[in-house]
Amino acid sequence: MITDEDKERVRQATDFVQLVAETVELRQRGQEFWGCCPFHGEKSPSFKVNPATGLWHCFGCGDGGDVFSYVQRRENLDFPDAIRYLADRAGIELAEERGGRRGPKKTRLMEALGAAEEYYHTMLMRGRGAGPDEARRYFAGRGFGSAVCRRWGLGFAPGRGQLVAQLRAKGFTPAELIAADLAQERSGRVMDRFYDRVMFPIHDEQGRTIAFGGRVIGPKRDNVAKYVNTRDTAAFNKGKHLFAYDRAKETMAATGEAIVCEGYTDVIAMHEAGFTNAVAALGTAFRLDHVRLMERQRVSRIVCMFDGDAAGQRAAERAVRYIDKTSAALLCVVLPDNQDPMEFLSAHGADALRPILAGARPLMDFVFEKRLAGLDLSAPGLRVRALADMAQLLAPLKHSVLLDEYATRLADTLGMDVSETKRAIREAKVVEAEEDRAPARAARRTSRPVSAAARQAHPEAPLADEADYVPDDYVPADAYEDAPAPTPARPAGGAGYRALSADDRMQVAAERELLGAMAQRPDALRPYAERIAGLSWSDARHEAMAWAILSTPEGTTPAAAVAAASSVVPEAPSILSGGRVMGDDELSDAEKLDFIVDTAELCSCRRRIRQIRAALSSSSRPDEESQALFREATELQRRVNELVRALSSVSSE
Repeated sequence: MITDEDKERVRQATDFVQLVAETVELRQRGQEFWGCCPFHGEKSPSFKVNPATGLWHCFGCGDGGDVFSYVQRRENLDFPDAIRYLADRAGIELAEERGGRRGPKKTRLMEALGAAEEYYHTMLMRGRGAGPDEARRYFAGRGFGSAVCRRWGLGFAPGRGQLVAQLRAKGFTPAELIAADLAQERSGRVMDRFYDRVMFPIHDEQGRTIAFGGRVIGPKRDNVAKYVNTRDTAAFNKGKHLFAYDRAKETMAATGEAIVCEGYTDVIAMHEAGFTNAVAALGTAFRLDHVRLMERQRVSRIVCMFDGDAAGQRAAERAVRYIDKTSAALLCVVLPDNQDPMEFLSAHGADALRPILAGARPLMDFVFEKRLAGLDLSAPGLRVRALADMAQLLAPLKHSVLLDEYATRLADTLGMDVSETKRAIREAKVVEAEEDRAPARAARRTSRPVSAAARQAHPEAPLADEADYVPDDYVPADAYEDAPAPTPARPAGGAGYRALSADDRMQVAAERELLGAMAQRPDALRPYAERIAGLSWSDARHEAMAWAILSTPEGTTPAAAVAAASSVVPEAPSILSGGRVMGDDELSDAEKLDFIVDTAELCSCRRRIRQIRAALSSSSRPDEESQALFREATELQRRVNELVRALSSVSSE
């Protein structure tokens, strides 16, 4: 679990403007930075970032929030993963990563891994002896000359304790080297993990070294694995990273397509041939986390380049289980003559591969064809056996909306009843990949729950999809079980909240302008505290946020004011981000604050007058009470006239 302390450490370590500037061209206007929204197409900038408050807002699409919500949208992440993403960027080790263990820090492991990459690369490029010579011949035989080796940081691991000696001389401890899986202890001695292997460094999406893949070279040796990969460590999880993702993600985002290969050399050959959106899994099967990682670049096509052999067929079948779990189309390409991408490119060139990729087939078509091609359907009993075989393949989709389509297709092929085919699929045991077993995440709540009593009292209150002309997160002041007291009365007229009046919509906007100003200038608004406290608020959240900010001590920073508001209303960042007036260059700060507070008070007074009029007209009251309400309305109207004159003088200047 990510702690609040870690969350704030990550927030403070992130340069929000620099983060946004990676994908958006920003221009400074006063204290804010403006650009075109990265989340919808526009020609005129309506997107702003305020580094003081740490908030962003787009006036075009109406979205806004803090640095975490921005990363959620940009990288297509849920909230915890957005924090983890920024923590990785900042080199911050979260408490959940430490997990109570007493071991080397993640940042220290990554430093050791980076130093190891440098050493392995130096051994490949400058090393002498049979090992480095054999490594250079291996890469040359695959068309990887010295320039390619330099670009990809390829290396050679001599083993025999040489890496351990090199890194210990640089100050790394045996515990750090073992924790990074660069070394292992044998008979009381710390020895190199990799030896007599060509080395492929693996990087995270920021380009930092987190692991290695090593391929054995030289004569074949019994009981020696062809490939050895770094085990899972504090810095690396093979199920959550992809080889070359750091290099491929920009092209993925630009083209909307990702290409998944089966090996390191295939990926390198693809990139060198111009297919810079290619990646590969890391010593494990293609997993759902890999799909999610590519989805962060908003890919619409994932082309799997599986080998045409039995292993490639198994890989394709494992990937079928993800078809209904991604919005991207899962496609498949098998190259002629069972060639892998490196072999094909060497023989035919990039131009021959482009039309093959463009013509990639749906993954399920390929799997159906290959699986059924190996089955004998000549007799009824054999078709029954084939049904059981195919049902096992389709079992992961037994609860999918796609079941009807695939069951009908299978039934037609086997000449069987569709309902019986569905039953066989539903009864088949799902052999689920271990890496995909995880508890379902609870749906994230974007607002506080409306009480049953409030819903019963206001049955006409709109559901989310009914109030398209009301601010998305508008909630009546009396709709919460724990709304701050006193709770303002609901507007009269019997229309409920299905259609807010123009006055109500104006008050919501005025309150948000006021709250935005309070977040940006908490100390400057303190002289207005008595007026702010007397407002009749349209939204209970707005009142709670105002009290939270006013309760902060003198000298509170804008970021701390936002944090105070967020502590009582989780969606505070999106509410506080949309103020316009404080960015106006034509007025002084004092004029802006007067204008904002006057407008909020004007709306509040008019709201109270409407409530009084409704109370006087809807029931008979004692003369004393009616007279008191009438006097209050008269005084409020006098105040309304004063505020209108004050605001008119500002607008006329």
